[in-house]
Amino acid sequence: REAAQGPRRSAGGGSYDQFGGYENDRLFGDASNYDDDDQEADSIYARIDERMGSKKRGKRQRTGNNGGGNGNGSGGGSITNAQQPLISDQFRELKEKLSEVTEDQWEAIPDVGDYSLKYKQKRRQDVFTPLTDSLLEARSLNNSDATAGGTVALAGTATAVTDGFASVVTNMSGLAEARGTVLSMSLDKATDSVSGSTTIDPKGYLTSLSTIKIATSAEVGDVNKARLLLKSVRDTNPHHGPGWIAAARVEEAAGKLLAARKIVMEGCRVCGESEDVWLEAARLHPVEVGKTILATAARRIPTSVKIFLRASDLETTDASKKAVLRKGLESIPTSVTLWKAAIELEDAADARILLGVAVERVPHSVEMWLALARLESYDNARKVLNRARRNLPADRTVWIAAAKLEESQNREVVLINSIIGKGVKSLQKHDAVVSRSQWMKEAEAAEAAGAPLVSGAIVGHTVGMGVDTEDRMRTWSDDASAAISRSSIATARAILAHALASYPTKRTLWMQAVSLEQSHGSPQSLDEVLEAASQRLPRAEVFWLIRAKEQWRRNNIEGSRSILTRAFAANPDSESVWLAAAKLERETGEIERARVLLSRARERAGTERVFMKSALLERECGMLKRSLELVDLGLRNFPGFDKLYMMGGQICDPTQNNTQTSSNTTAHNPTNNPTATPMDTTTSIQSLQRSREYYQKGLKACPKSITLWKLAAHLEERAALQARKGYTKARSLLELARLKNSQNPILWVEAIRLERRASAATSQNSNGSKNNVHTHTANNKPAGILMAKALQECPLSGLLLSEHIRYSPRVEQKSKSADAIQKIPDDPLVICAVANLFGNDRKAAKARKWFERAVVLDPDWGDSWGWYYAFELGMDRDAVSNVDVTSKEEGEVNVPVKKSEAIKERCIKADPKHGEIWCRIMKTMERRLTVGEGLERVATEMMDKSSN
Repeated sequence: REAAQGPRRSAGGGSYDQFGGYENDRLFGDASNYDDDDQEADSIYARIDERMGSKKRGKRQRTGNNGGGNGNGSGGGSITNAQQPLISDQFRELKEKLSEVTEDQWEAIPDVGDYSLKYKQKRRQDVFTPLTDSLLEARSLNNSDATAGGTVALAGTATAVTDGFASVVTNMSGLAEARGTVLSMSLDKATDSVSGSTTIDPKGYLTSLSTIKIATSAEVGDVNKARLLLKSVRDTNPHHGPGWIAAARVEEAAGKLLAARKIVMEGCRVCGESEDVWLEAARLHPVEVGKTILATAARRIPTSVKIFLRASDLETTDASKKAVLRKGLESIPTSVTLWKAAIELEDAADARILLGVAVERVPHSVEMWLALARLESYDNARKVLNRARRNLPADRTVWIAAAKLEESQNREVVLINSIIGKGVKSLQKHDAVVSRSQWMKEAEAAEAAGAPLVSGAIVGHTVGMGVDTEDRMRTWSDDASAAISRSSIATARAILAHALASYPTKRTLWMQAVSLEQSHGSPQSLDEVLEAASQRLPRAEVFWLIRAKEQWRRNNIEGSRSILTRAFAANPDSESVWLAAAKLERETGEIERARVLLSRARERAGTERVFMKSALLERECGMLKRSLELVDLGLRNFPGFDKLYMMGGQICDPTQNNTQTSSNTTAHNPTNNPTATPMDTTTSIQSLQRSREYYQKGLKACPKSITLWKLAAHLEERAALQARKGYTKARSLLELARLKNSQNPILWVEAIRLERRASAATSQNSNGSKNNVHTHTANNKPAGILMAKALQECPLSGLLLSEHIRYSPRVEQKSKSADAIQKIPDDPLVICAVANLFGNDRKAAKARKWFERAVVLDPDWGDSWGWYYAFELGMDRDAVSNVDVTSKEEGEVNVPVKKSEAIKERCIKADPKHGEIWCRIMKTMERRLTVGEGLERVATEMMDKSSN
C-alpha cells in the first residue's frame, strides 16, 4: 500500500519505522487514516480466506474428518470438533450386541492376518553376504580334530604354507572328486540292499520320464490361485469338508501327492464328522493305510454306510469283506444297502438266513421281502408274501409278486384275478395313489416277466380308472395300439378284451382285435375272435368272410362252406356272401355249384357285381355267347356300370378274349403285340364293330371311366393297324378323353405311348425291319411335345415323371431323376424308375436300396415287386455264372444265396392287388394265377423289356 501511495512522507511529523511505518500512521493505530484503499484490500483478503475455508470444509465433509474453523473465526458454517460424534459413540450399539455372541461363535472368528508392509519385509529371505578368506580359515581350524592332533581337510581343499602361515587353497580336481562321491551315494540309495541290483528299470526309464507332466506358467499360476482361494475357504470355515477335499485334489492334480495327503489328514482331524473327507483320505493313501484310515473313520462315525462299503471294497477276500459288512450291520442294522452287499456275498442257504434277519430289521424294504420269497419254496413264499403284505399294505409290488407266484404254479385265472382285485382295494383303502398309466406299465412289465395272466388281471381291474364314460372306447383303443407298438401283445389283447366286454357291438373294436390276431396271434386264436365277432355282429359280413377265407387257406373246404352257410342264414341278401360262396366253389373246381349260387344271387341280390361275376364265370369257361347275354342283361338293369361295357367289348374283340376285365388295371398295353394278326375275315370285322359299339355306349353312359377310354383307343389303334391307316381316330379319342377328364396323367401317358408306337410302326414299315419303341424315343418329337404338355398340366404325377425318366436319352436320365426326386421324393413309381437306372448301371447296392424303399412305400403296387424280383433274378444269374467260372478254376463249388426267393416270399405275404402290368397278367383268362406265379410272369416280361 505504501508503494501505491507514492514516496514516503511524514504525516504528523512522526518518526518512520521499517515494520510499522510512521509513528502516527501505524496499522489500526488511528482509524482516521483508514481510507478506501485499505478497505478494498481488506475485502480482497477476506474473500480469499472465505474461498480457502470453503475448500477445507468440502474436503473434511468428503473424508468424514471435519476440522475446526479458521483461527480468526472466518469460515462461517464450519463444524467444530466438539460438535463431531465420537467413534466410540458410533460403535456403542455394536459393542452392546457382543454380549449375545456365544463362545463357539467367538472361537469361529478367523484371525486377522498381518498384511502390512512391515510384515512383508519380515518375510523376505535373509541376505547372505560372502564371507572373507580369514573367516573361512578360522572356521576350518575350528573343525580340526583336536583328539587326533591333526586336521581334517574338506573335500576339494588343500592347505598351503606360505611364510609360516597356513591357508586354504581351492583344489578344482578335488571338487570333481567330491561331485563323484555325491553321485555314488545317490546311486547307492537307488540299489537294492538285499541283492545289490539296481531298482531302476533301464527299459522303462525313458517311458517314465515321458509321463512326467511339465506344467506351464499359466497352469502354475492357476494352481497357486486355487491354493490361496481354498486356504481362505479353510480358514473361514475349517469345519467345511468339501473345502479340504478340494484343496487335496488341487495338490493331487499338481503332482504333489504328499501335500494332498497331509491336507486331507488335517481335514480328518479338524472335521472328523464328514465321511467324505475320510473317504478322500482313504483314496489318496495306499490300500493298507486306507484300511487303517477307514477303521478310524468307522470308530469316529459309526453310522456311515459309505465308509463300511468302501472298507469292504478295499478287502481282497470274501471272508474279510463279510467281516467288515457284518461289523457295519452291527452299527447300522437298518441299512438296506449294507444288507444287500452282505447278502450278495453269501450262497443261497446263507442268503436265506440273512434275508430272514434282514426283513425283521428292515421290514419296510420290499426288495428284501421279494428276494426272500424267491429263495423259499412255494408254501414258504406264500407265507413270506403274506407277512410282507401286512408290513407293507400300501405297496402294489407285493400283490403283483403274489399273483406271479400263483401263475408260476399254473393256478386258475380266477385266483390270480382275485389277488389283483384285493390288492387294488387294499391300495385304495390305505390311500396309496397309483395312477392308471403306472398300472399299465406294471401290466407290460408282468408280461415281459412271463406272466401274461397277471398282466390281463391288472388290465381288467385298472384300465377303467379315471376314464370318463364317453371317452372309454377311444382311450382303450389308443391304449391297445400303444401296447402293440411296444410289443406288449398280451397287454393289448387284454385291453381289447375288456373293451369288447363293455362294448360288444362296436365293429371297430372287433376289427382291431382281428387285426391283432392276424398279425401276432395263432390260427386258433384268430378263429376264436372271428367266431365271437360273428356271434356278436351276425349282420356284419366281413367277419364271416374273413373266417371262411382263413378256413379255405388251411384247406378246410367243408369248414369254409359251413361258415358261409351260417352267413347265408344271417345275411340272406348279402352280395358279399353270395360272391364269396361262388368264388369258393369256382376255386375248388365246382363250376356247376358256382353257377347255381350266382343264379340264386341274381334273384336274391341282383347287383351289378353279381352280373359281372356271372358273366366272368361263363367267359372263363369259354361260354362267350352266354357271357354276352349276361352282360346285356346286366346293362339293362345297370346301364351306368362301366365294367360290363368293358367286358362286352373285350368278349367281342377276338384278339382280346384273354385280357383283363377289371378297371383296377391302369393300362391295357397292346404294345406287347403291336403286329397282331390282321382281322381280315367278315366275322372279325363284325366282331370289331360290335366291340366298338359297346365302347361307344359305355363312353356315353360313363364319360369319367378312364379305363373305358383307354380300351376304346386301343381298339381303334388295332383297327388302324389292320387297315394300315393312320392313328387319327385313336388320337382323337384320347384327346376327347383329356378334354372331359382334365389333369389325368393316365390319359397323357396313353397318348404319349401311342405316339411312340406309331413312330415305331412307321419306321418298321419304311425300313422293313423290327425296331423297338425305345429306339425311336429320341427322334419322336410328337411324344416329346405331349410329354412337355403333360408335365405342365400334371407336374407332380409320379406316373408321368417315371415315364419321362425311363424313355429319356441315357445322358439325361440322371438329371431327370434328380428333378423328379426333388418334386415328389416319396412316390413309389419314381423311386422304382431310379432303382432301375442303378440296376442298369450294375450298381447293385444302390439299386437294392431304392427297390426296398419302393416296396416299403407301397407294398400293394405289384409292378414294384416285379421290377425288384427281376433285378434280383439277374443278380442271382450273374452270381451263379461267376461261381461256375471260379469252381472250374479252383475245383470247388459254392452255392450262392438266392435273394430272389426272399423277395418272392415277401411279395406273397404282401399280396399286391394293383399295378399296370401286374393286373393285366393276374387277370388273364387262361387260369387263375397265384401270387408267386404272377410274380414270375411279371418279372419275365420286365426282363424282356429291359433286354430290348
